[in-house]
Amino acid sequence: MADDAIALDGFLDEETVPGDLHGSTARFRLTVSPTDERTDEMILPCSVADSELAHAVIHDLVPGDKLRVTGYLRLPRTPDEPMWLVVNTLTVLETAPLLSDPAATAVIERYGSYVCWFDADTTGVEVFTEDGTWVGTAPAPNDLGELLEAFEQRQATGGE
Repeated sequence: MADDAIALDGFLDEETVPGDLHGSTARFRLTVSPTDERTDEMILPCSVADSELAHAVIHDLVPGDKLRVTGYLRLPRTPDEPMWLVVNTLTVLETAPLLSDPAATAVIERYGSYVCWFDADTTGVEVFTEDGTWVGTAPAPNDLGELLEAFEQRQATGGE
C-alpha cells in the first residue's frame, strides 16, 4: 500500500485548542496559501492525536507561526461531517513576529503571506509582504481585503 500522507505549509492564524478535557489531543486551523492568489487560499481544520505533539501544539505554537504539517486527509462520509487533516508530524518553519516591548500598544499579525501592523493608537493597518515589500496602509482593518486585492492586481500587471 502506498504512503498517502500529505505535507502542507501554512500559517496558524488563531490560537490552538485542546481536543479533549485532558489536553492529550489538540485542534487548530491552518491557513494554506499554495500560490500568491487569495482565491487559492484555504483554511484546513487539523487534529493531533499524539499526546506529546498535542502538548507542544497547545503550549508552544502561537498565531502567526508558519508550519509544515504532515498527515492524512480525513474526508467526510456524510454532508454533516467535517473534513480535516490528521497531523502526524509538525515543524515550525518560522516563528511569528514578536514585539520587543510587551507593553506596546501595537500587534504584528500574519494575514496569509502578508504581515500586518495593528496599532491601537490609530485605525490604519500597515501591511508588508513576508519578505518585507511595502504593500500599503489600509484605512481600517475592514479594508485589508481591498488593499491586498489592489496590491495583487498591481503585481499581476507589473505595475508599481
